[in-house]
Amino acid sequence: MKPNMGTADRIIRVLLAAVFAYLYFSGTVTGTLGLILVVLGGVFVLTSLISFCPLYTLVGMNTCPKKQA
Repeated sequence: MKPNMGTADRIIRVLLAAVFAYLYFSGTVTGTLGLILVVLGGVFVLTSLISFCPLYTLVGMNTCPKKQA
């Protein structure tokens, strides 16, 4: 897997995951929507850690800066 996520994208995903976790664990969002947010937050953290988003490959996006040779 070639990295396709830049640093800003990774930071935004981790922050969103933290917000989702806070909303769920504080009881602000409950039920099915709360579980969906927690799962989505987990996916955001996982993709941020490995710097790869499978959805980006499907749509041809790449936010990772090019390495200079």
